[in-house]
Amino acid sequence: MRFTNKKVLVVGTGKSGVAAVKLLNKAGADVIVLEGNTSFSTDEIISRFPENTEFDLIIGELPEQKIDSIDFVILSPGVPTDLPFVVKLQEKNIPVWGEIELAYLCGAGKLFAITGTNGKTTTTALTGEIMKTYFNDVYVVGNIGYPYTEYASEMTDDSVTVAEVSSFQLETINKFHPQISAILNITPDHLNRHHTMECYVEAKARIAKNQNENEICVLNYEDKYLKEIAKDIPAKVFWFSSEHILEQGIWLDGEKIMYCDGAETIMICTIHDMKLLGKHNYENVMAAVAIAMHAGVPLECIRKAVKEFNAVEHRIEYVKEVNGVKYYNDSKGTNPDAAIKAVEAMVRPTVVIGGGYDKDSSYDEWIASFGNKVKALVLLGQTKDKIAAAAKKAGFENVIMTESLEEAVRVSSEQAEPGDAVLLSPACASWGMFKNFEERGNLFKEYVKNLE
Repeated sequence: MRFTNKKVLVVGTGKSGVAAVKLLNKAGADVIVLEGNTSFSTDEIISRFPENTEFDLIIGELPEQKIDSIDFVILSPGVPTDLPFVVKLQEKNIPVWGEIELAYLCGAGKLFAITGTNGKTTTTALTGEIMKTYFNDVYVVGNIGYPYTEYASEMTDDSVTVAEVSSFQLETINKFHPQISAILNITPDHLNRHHTMECYVEAKARIAKNQNENEICVLNYEDKYLKEIAKDIPAKVFWFSSEHILEQGIWLDGEKIMYCDGAETIMICTIHDMKLLGKHNYENVMAAVAIAMHAGVPLECIRKAVKEFNAVEHRIEYVKEVNGVKYYNDSKGTNPDAAIKAVEAMVRPTVVIGGGYDKDSSYDEWIASFGNKVKALVLLGQTKDKIAAAAKKAGFENVIMTESLEEAVRVSSEQAEPGDAVLLSPACASWGMFKNFEERGNLFKEYVKNLE
């Protein structure tokens, strides 16, 4: 698509917004940048962009007189589509796209895209590592922390792109079209943004909306929402399962991961061949293997990558052992379902650190997953009272309130005994106390390393 002399509004000045402006500059567009947060100064915003980046900056509200001159809009993922000015743009039939739509239109080569409430980053990273064993030009982009727009202009017809995409990003796609897609699971999350589960499920399903019957969508056989929407997926559905043996698909059979294309059944590996912990990670591996098999990667390359792959940073990441206690960083556990999976992966008596920004989640199932494994719950952040009430209702008594992550680490170290584990798995977003889950996880690791 040609962008020369097009007037483009980019909303947001985070990593995605900055990368989108750079790409539009290369494409010859005339760019306006809108930053709604009036607490930022002009100099502070401009410092985020490389020198010689060209754009007009507006801080605050978009002036009415600017609207009619805009050809299309690029929204950063964190900008809701129901904001009044966005609705007004849509009413005027001005195309409103996300950053991944822009990247797709400017990129080239094969595209494999992965979404789901939990496991996206691990599955995307592993899929990327598998692809790198066979293809020469591989990009791993998207919600994993590397904006798709940052690399789109470098891609060629021989490139392979593995993209982690969120529900926020999928809200604003139009022609975005992966040849292979995957939806790992859908559990309640981001309901403060999507408002209903129906809207959230619909957003996730959009990953496959432009696929055809000759392409592949990998789905989780154990997920009730995915079973419901599978009939409406235009691509051929390929299932993975951690509980059932499938006639065609990929599944966990005891300790073995098995694969059947409808004709031949083969063993991919055993759970002891990999470095990842927990059933949810076995599901992530199955999804990645399914994508790679359909992409034509040889089995020996897949096995090698799976066996060598380490856990993603901030996802049940082993930090260190201090005084006989093992510490794990699961800062990416930003919702109750992710935090449940982290608790299930623990093999020691565990002290859990939780709490953070409220996304209108319910914490009852998370507390129920503790069983006899969790010996103490250390809370911080906006949700600590809400979580404490859920714990009390469930009869879990050992709840300790703290004011900071540093205090939470110290208190947890006092609660834990040799042979125990301490797990940061907040079940909540990091906003309000930290810039993002990465900052929260990195601080946790720093505080743990300072314990001795």
